[in-house]
Amino acid sequence: MTQITDRLDQLRVQIATAAEHAKRQPQSINLLAVSKTRQADELRQAWSARQRDFGENYLQEALDKIDALSDLDICWHFIGPIQSNKTRPIAENFSWVHSVDRFKVAQRLNDQRPASLPPLNICLQVNISEEASKSGVLPAELTALATEVASLPNIRLRGLMAIPASDADPQRQRAPFAQLNALLQGLQQQLPNTPLDTLSMGMSGDMEAAILEGATIVRIGTALFGPRDYSQQQ
Repeated sequence: MTQITDRLDQLRVQIATAAEHAKRQPQSINLLAVSKTRQADELRQAWSARQRDFGENYLQEALDKIDALSDLDICWHFIGPIQSNKTRPIAENFSWVHSVDRFKVAQRLNDQRPASLPPLNICLQVNISEEASKSGVLPAELTALATEVASLPNIRLRGLMAIPASDADPQRQRAPFAQLNALLQGLQQQLPNTPLDTLSMGMSGDMEAAILEGATIVRIGTALFGPRDYSQQQ
């Protein structure tokens, strides 16, 4: 418990410091705890330290944790690849989805979102570095996809997500984040009636660079929970 609390405190200081350097308010940046492969009791510990947003990559693992932690007011984000045949439980159990990269998936999430729930918050995943191994819509195809997704009644298109190519240099890290920010600003002009206010970018190794370039959600796993044990992955 103490270790997770201490790491959260340290991360909050790092976010505040990066925000100060970027001349931004720290509260404009949301820490999303990436909890894939973590046990429910670890999430409960983080929740006790005032962490409310958790991101999951693996659907069945996530559903097990959602059930185990149903007594807590957690905001669940799905951040992993989406298979078309698994959209229904995502639409039914999550508040945010960060990894939509094709209209078919957005349409299914829209159609399967329960009427009793508010619209599902969506980020479009952009393959910002145009890597063949990465998911995401290519920048040149983003406007067409965003226009289609924004028309869906049970979806609230909120912004963009990206996982740039890895780079250890802090200055070079900033370039793809700046590009994603520019893409969002372009969409804001083209879709003025859509609440495009979110840049989900930056992880444990490049969080500061992402904040300097406008991140509103940083997805942090290892720096919060420590190294992962993938042998427990479901």
